[in-house]
Amino acid sequence: MPTTRRIPMRKCTGCNEMKPKKELVRVVRSPEGEVSLDLTGKKPGRGAYVCHDPECLAKARKAKRFERAFSCAIPDGVYDKMEDELRNDG
Repeated sequence: MPTTRRIPMRKCTGCNEMKPKKELVRVVRSPEGEVSLDLTGKKPGRGAYVCHDPECLAKARKAKRFERAFSCAIPDGVYDKMEDELRNDG
């Protein structure tokens, strides 16, 4: 009997939908406390996921979901930088 590989699912912090991990962008808080987009998915640190859609990032920002996930305050400049990266990447 052939084995079927399980697809890892993650929840988008913006729209709260479960999606395959490969369809989402990882946002990571490094051990030093720096928050940034992780387009490779390999940076060390605590991760949270968001869709490639800048609207989902805006929803997560408004509801302070990354602050809750990372237990730290995130400056507006970090959100602006992530939004620019999302727009340029997608």
